[in-house]
Order: sequence, then C-alpha cells, then structure tokens
Amino acid sequence: MNLDKAEYFDVVCIGLGPAGMAVSILAAEIGLRVCAIEKDKVGGECLNVGCIPSKSLLRMSKNKYAMTKLKNLKLTEGEAPELKDPFTLINEQLDYISHKKTLKMFDKVQLIVGEGEASFIDSRHVKIGDRIVTGRNIFIASGTLPVIPDIPGINDVDLLTNQNLFQLSEIPSSMTIIGGGTIGCEMAQAFAKLGTKCNIVHKAEKLIPMGDDDASKILEEVFIKEGIKIYNGKEIEKITKEGNEILVHTTDGIVLKSEKLLLASGREIALESLKLENTKVKYDKKGIKVNNKQKTTESHIYAVGDCTGGVMLSHAAMHQGMFAIMNAISPFSLFQYKNYVIPWTIFTDPAISHVGMTPKELKEKKIKYKTYTAKYEDYGSAIAEDVGIGFVKVYANYFGRVYGVSIVGEGSGEMINEWALIIQQKIRLHSVMFLAHSFPTMGFLSKRVAEMWMMEKMESKNLRKFIRVFYKRM
Repeated sequence: MNLDKAEYFDVVCIGLGPAGMAVSILAAEIGLRVCAIEKDKVGGECLNVGCIPSKSLLRMSKNKYAMTKLKNLKLTEGEAPELKDPFTLINEQLDYISHKKTLKMFDKVQLIVGEGEASFIDSRHVKIGDRIVTGRNIFIASGTLPVIPDIPGINDVDLLTNQNLFQLSEIPSSMTIIGGGTIGCEMAQAFAKLGTKCNIVHKAEKLIPMGDDDASKILEEVFIKEGIKIYNGKEIEKITKEGNEILVHTTDGIVLKSEKLLLASGREIALESLKLENTKVKYDKKGIKVNNKQKTTESHIYAVGDCTGGVMLSHAAMHQGMFAIMNAISPFSLFQYKNYVIPWTIFTDPAISHVGMTPKELKEKKIKYKTYTAKYEDYGSAIAEDVGIGFVKVYANYFGRVYGVSIVGEGSGEMINEWALIIQQKIRLHSVMFLAHSFPTMGFLSKRVAEMWMMEKMESKNLRKFIRVFYKRM
C-alpha cells in the first residue's frame, strides 16, 4: 500500500451527521482544505432517519388529529388519502432538504459519500475503498446505532428501528414500542394520532426517566386519554410470533400483541469499522476518550458527537463539532464543551423541555434551592388557545440564581433556549422579571415565574417596614 500517494487535506472528517457537518462546513468557511467522508447519506441519523423525519410525522399526525377532533368523526380513506401513506411525503421532503438545501453548504468541501466505510491504516492515514487520505487534523464523528437488546426471539421477527421506520408503506394497525424516552414517546403519540393502537413497554418506572416527575405524569395522563397503553417497570422475557402478529411477553405474565414492533431502547457506539487499533486512540464500549478540547489520546485526532458517549443529542453534537474545530485552529484552549449547558426537548404534545440540573442532582450536590412554578392552566392565553396543560418550573436559590428549568407545554422547545442562556450567563431572576416579554406568548410564563420569585421577596417583614418608612418620607 503506497501511502505516498495519499491525498492531503488540512482537515479530514469521518462522518457527516450534525457533528461532522459542523466541523466540515466551519473549517471550509475559514479557508481550510477539507475532506468529509460519509458512508451513507449526508446529514447522518438526524436528517435522514431521526430528528427531521420524526418532526414531519409528528406534525402530520397532529394536523390529522386536530381535524378529526374538530369534525368529531373518524376520517374515511376518501377524505384524507394522503394520510394513508405519510412516508412518501416525508421522503420527498428529505430528498428536497438533502439535495436542494444541505448539499449547498458543502460547496467548499471535498465529499466522499457512499464509497464505503472509513478505516485507519495508521494514525495519519484513512482508507475509503481504494482511496487514501491524510490530514493535519482528523475528526471522528461516526455516530451511533440503535441498540438491539438481548431478548430471546428478537431476531426471529421483523424489527422496526428509526433506521427503517420511515420506509413503511402504510400506517400499521397496531404497534408495540420497546422503550420510553424521546423516540418511544414521540413515535407512540405520532402513530396513535394516525390511527395505530400503540403500547409502550420499558424498564423504567416512569415514561421520561431523565425528566421531571410531574412532566412524566402529565404525559402519561395525556397518552392514556389518547388510547396509548403504558407498561412501566417491565422486564421483557421473550418475543414470539403468532400468525401476522408479534407477541411481547413480560416477566410478570403480560402479553402484548401487535402488527409491528419498534425498538426505541437506546443507542450504542459502533467503532469496529474505524480500526482504531491501528492508532493510539483510546476507546471502549462507552465511546472514544477525549479531553476538554475534544482531543483523543492522539493529539491531532479529535472525536465529536455521539461516538464520545456523552449527551446523545444532535445539537450537543453540533456544539462539540464547532468547539473542536475552533480549538484545533487556536493556540489557546478557548472552548470547553463541559462549560456549556445543553437543553433538550421531547416533541410530544405537550412538549417536554429541560435545561440545567434536576431536583435529584441538586439534592445530591446539597445545593439549596426552591421551586417556582407557573401553570399554563392559570394563563389566559393558554386557556384561550386550548393549550392549558403544562407548567414552567424554575429551580433557583434565594438570590435568584437559576440552577435548572423544566417546561411542559406549548412552545416549551422555544422557551427553554431563553433559560439556557440565563443559566449559561448566570443571569439572575430579577433580570428576567424586568425583561419585557411579548404578550400573550407562552414565553410570558417565564416572566411570571420570575415575578413569583420577586413577590416572595416582598413578603419579608423587614423589607415591608423599610418600604413603609421610605415611602412616608418621600
């Protein structure tokens, strides 16, 4: 193998999901010569089989559900033929986004797409098919794959994961989903609103294990009203098939029958194809080891996104990619990912969002705080718009320092970004209160929470005495 003929670049990026896109596009825009390698499709999981198509399906299901509710009757095939197969439309949208929009961002990048998997020959050279490339810096952004749990019989039935879910040709009559959390909850609600009878079964004791307990309870109540059956705290004993139905058996004797089985039980890091053993990069089953600058144990090789085993969110991956390339071109360690907060949102209806620490984390760290809550049901605009389910919860101390925020309800995914900035920049609640919020938006509830904190301060006897004395002297 003649390594002397390797193509040289300033930056070589392996993987073009959110992290790899951030690295490649930013590096090219600042004038570096970039080679980006993707074994499948530009955009990775998020664009092609994750965040984007799932939001399209959620919007379609919400529109159909609203129409059905308004007419108070079940839509027939003749009334809404386009909803019998939303997947064709989703794939048309993805094709448009990929070819008309996304690829334009790579005009300054040399792309190697669909030519095979990238693997390291040594720490400096990467092989893709018959091509060999090398670079001053190499960035690994290889992502993750769906976890296939070790359940007897699981390999004997047709499985759906996010990778093939959007290739269905029609809405199934019934579906069992293994796993709660983001994917499980979003897809359960989307398919249920499109007419599928859905079950969710998982090990956790609540629907959203990483979120606020009340948020999980609210979503469970909504799901039950929408006909979704929830089985929390269940272990699966085996999976069998009976005719055209798939049977999921739990260890306590429950049998769930459905036409389709969707796995939403987490992600795993797949690094075998990279042949990292040909380098000095340290890694294990939990991911590639990196420092605060996203550097691996080979100083010229960086790893970003899900392959590092951290927070597996698209925007977190973008963040890491941006920071990594900025650190690579800077002689100073300016950007450390650990110093930034990462908000998250589950796009159900109502949506659930969070940023910062949870009450459990605050208690573990022995941080004194109090919870301030503004409810959607107490807000006139939310009532008028028929979105009166939810709350804004802020975990803050006496002096207005905000440690964490949970929001359930309409617009939570937009609202949480304000709170991420507040926590990131250590902005106190009095500043939130004095910021004029557009009315009557749902974001006005954020101001209401800050007002609650301030009104509590007004209950101080000493403060009231001071105000009375001061007022009389004016």
